[in-house]
Amino acid sequence: MKGYEERRRGFEAEFARNQELVFRAIVRGNKLFGLWAAERLGLPTGEAEAYAKSVVNADFDAPGDNDVIAKVRADLVAKGILLDEAELRTELARAVTEARRQLAEA
Repeated sequence: MKGYEERRRGFEAEFARNQELVFRAIVRGNKLFGLWAAERLGLPTGEAEAYAKSVVNADFDAPGDNDVIAKVRADLVAKGILLDEAELRTELARAVTEARRQLAEA
């Protein structure tokens, strides 16, 4: 039974590491997406960082990407920048892919 318990703990630890990596990639991807949107909004560097943090925080409102997409889309529309949801989802997917690449290099 000792071998079984060690394997179980090993699998649980690996699962926890994988979940943390997924979480970190999503958070970093949301930040990159926020920085991309901040650039579109014409925000200066300091404000862009704050805006990116607000995008990251928006993701904690509900599961999934809908809350992040809705926030960014509303902010862009308020500035007269019209991008459809598909374009925003494509950019968010690109940002998460880039975040995964960055984390893999770290």
